[in-house]
Amino acid sequence: MKRILVLATVLGLLATACAQEPSGSLGSVGGDGSGPHATATSPAGAPTTSPEPTSDPQTPSPEPTDETMTYEVWFTYGEGPWLFVTERTEPFDPAIGAASLRALFAGPTQAERAAGVAPAAPEGTELLGLSIHDGVATADLSAEFASGGGATSVILRLATLTYTLTQFRSVDGVTFTIEGEPVGDTFSSEGIIVDRPMTRRQFAVTLPPILVETPIVAERVRSPIVVSGSADVFEATVSISILDAQGDEIARTFTTATCGTGCRGDYAQAVRYEVDRTQPGIVRVYESSAEDGRPINVVEIPVTLVA
Repeated sequence: MKRILVLATVLGLLATACAQEPSGSLGSVGGDGSGPHATATSPAGAPTTSPEPTSDPQTPSPEPTDETMTYEVWFTYGEGPWLFVTERTEPFDPAIGAASLRALFAGPTQAERAAGVAPAAPEGTELLGLSIHDGVATADLSAEFASGGGATSVILRLATLTYTLTQFRSVDGVTFTIEGEPVGDTFSSEGIIVDRPMTRRQFAVTLPPILVETPIVAERVRSPIVVSGSADVFEATVSISILDAQGDEIARTFTTATCGTGCRGDYAQAVRYEVDRTQPGIVRVYESSAEDGRPINVVEIPVTLVA
């Protein structure tokens, strides 16, 4: 019943457009994905990290430099399913917007899939062009983007497209075409209304109760680990545990988001741990049930714990 109510809310919100201040920088991007120099930045307040590359999740990529760029990619996670954010770091490309969409359509890495992260865009979707004008990014997508799925599937693919592009400050809204043709006022057989540029606020109900922004899946982390994100949980209380390779809890703490119980707030907490050797581990972020204290809305991020 809750999922049905959430979906009904999304369908209603898609009939209106509300502004949402994004983060990052994009610059102008031509239809072929080329354009003037763009600046790549990490999410505000996030520490510099060493995320694993898409080709080999076991080998860390270099930390971001003037020759590399780091950007967000949005997928789905959990039973909701809900939105999930991760990062990619790769050699600098002035067409960072196009790069972020190519990563979106390439899907999660092997390590991310093993952690339960899933793509929202249909397999085979390709970016054919990307342009930006007066704060609106327009992506030209292949026909696969319009194929299959029910209302939930369609809403999530639109949400991941919108969140991925609106990470850049120069993008206030997102529109798209299919094989160069406008989609009209509604999209897919589900009749999702897309008569104006899409914004993050329209898809806010697809965010999970707890969103983890750092660390990212397969990251090599050192003590203290900075765990950050946003949450809408009871009394704004976000609990955090660190598990070692044996699944034993080696650290536990909690923090308070800037808003909670009906509103979404940001949270960040540095968590110290000790291990005698570098090993796989898990950062578990969750809400403690108000009824019996059991963990609910659990998000588990597999990492490598550096001794």
